[in-house]
Amino acid sequence: MALTRTSLLRNFLKRNFCSSSTSFSFSSQPNIVTEIDKDGIATVSLNKAPVNSLNLELLQELTDVIKNTEKAAKGLILTSSLPRVFCAGVDITELFQPERKRVELFWATFQDVWISLYSCKIPTVAAITGQSPAGGCVLAMSCDYRVMVGPDYIIGLNESQLGVAAPFWVKDMMLNTIGHRQTELALQMSTLFTADEAFNAGLVDKVVGTREECLDAAHAVVSGLASIPSEAVHMSKMLMRQPTLDKLVTRKAADIDYFISYIMQPGVQEPMGRYLQALKNKSKKKSK
Repeated sequence: MALTRTSLLRNFLKRNFCSSSTSFSFSSQPNIVTEIDKDGIATVSLNKAPVNSLNLELLQELTDVIKNTEKAAKGLILTSSLPRVFCAGVDITELFQPERKRVELFWATFQDVWISLYSCKIPTVAAITGQSPAGGCVLAMSCDYRVMVGPDYIIGLNESQLGVAAPFWVKDMMLNTIGHRQTELALQMSTLFTADEAFNAGLVDKVVGTREECLDAAHAVVSGLASIPSEAVHMSKMLMRQPTLDKLVTRKAADIDYFISYIMQPGVQEPMGRYLQALKNKSKKKSK
């Protein structure tokens, strides 16, 4: 029987990294690969081709991975195994003409991912190794520190181009990250920042030239944070983030109801439908 890609990777890691002096653990779900190195640093790689779009199943996996990694590792690097994409954001098919129960579960799970990552008890660093619009930007901002590969990739919240406004908790997180005026303009204009623009705005903390440099820099930062007493690091994080988290935690059900009533409006569904049709047309042209 032919080995799966996951089996081949696991065997490679065992042969090359596991010895009596080096500890290394590996786990895989359908859309996420998690590796914990000898220093206790976990690298969580989104692995849902072609663009790591956030559907219900990927969000459910990510929630479980964050919670499990929080218990098993000293620090977490969130990245992508795909060559040019960190995460392209929410899978629009989850929101276009959705079935009520599924979209309720989808949005509740997206909330849970954000709460788990934004409040994570271990240090988190986003290694942004490719394009990171919309939901990809949300995941990156949820981490404690962000390293991004430049100059070719972009990051930002561009939901308004599709006729969708960012939820209040994402707005609040961006406000905490880049300030009021920058957030106001970025959300209204669907701004997608280059790596250097994101650095100048405070959206990312470091820009590097290659994927390897990005992962190395992320590892150095998360290792440094992990070397500080964990309770102090987490308490300092929560002093800054708890009020933002509490606003959603106390209003989760209301946010779900509001979001569903909002996206079901014709003025929101129509732009999404046009966007999906444009993607289909583009795919047909490529296949010819």
